[in-house]
Amino acid sequence: MIEVLVVDDDFRVAEINAAYVARVPGFRVRAKAHNAAQALAVLEGGGTDLVLLDQYLPDETGLSLVRRIRELGHHTDVIMVTAARDIATVQTAMRYGALQYLVKPFSFPGLRVKLEAYAQLRRTLDGAEQAEQEEVDRIFGTLRTATTTAPLPKGHSAPTTELIRRVLLGAARPLSAHEVAQRSGLSRSTAQRYLKRLEESGRLSLTLKYGETGRPEHRYVWATGAS
Repeated sequence: MIEVLVVDDDFRVAEINAAYVARVPGFRVRAKAHNAAQALAVLEGGGTDLVLLDQYLPDETGLSLVRRIRELGHHTDVIMVTAARDIATVQTAMRYGALQYLVKPFSFPGLRVKLEAYAQLRRTLDGAEQAEQEEVDRIFGTLRTATTTAPLPKGHSAPTTELIRRVLLGAARPLSAHEVAQRSGLSRSTAQRYLKRLEESGRLSLTLKYGETGRPEHRYVWATGAS
């Protein structure tokens, strides 16, 4: 079982990410932390294989935490899970040894494919003592080739999917199913059906807008890198 530490300053986001992790076979949430100090305390206790780490923490940045983790001699693997999109942050994460970088907002399939690729990487490394160049290339390519793209489910047309894609890419913010229906000319039920399937396949990222009362409103954006 792969033990995961989920680090995010937003308590609700941490709960959502932990729930996502728990849905992937072979993974278990060891703990949740909401700042760097809590995360380090968990790591000092040992037993953590992977950290899902946000960049924006109240006491220091995720990147500075990764550096300290290495300086303290912890060999825990790190996947950055953050809204930070600037290239400098991405490059620094790579230099500090983060295995992957997942941009918020993302869907369950978006995280699942990263975790499954990580599990595959661990299996490959655990079963090898020495590696020829071909095996080295495969090891280094395991996480980089992970994709969230999946074939369209039965009954879903490419033109309608493309219409929804254009609507979402042309929006300045995440849209609700009602807004997608209005902008695309589709019925609300059709928009909801496509949005649900596209989110499940990883092409869409789902965000939640919380009001003062009632259930949160689902809002959608086209996932980064999705085709």
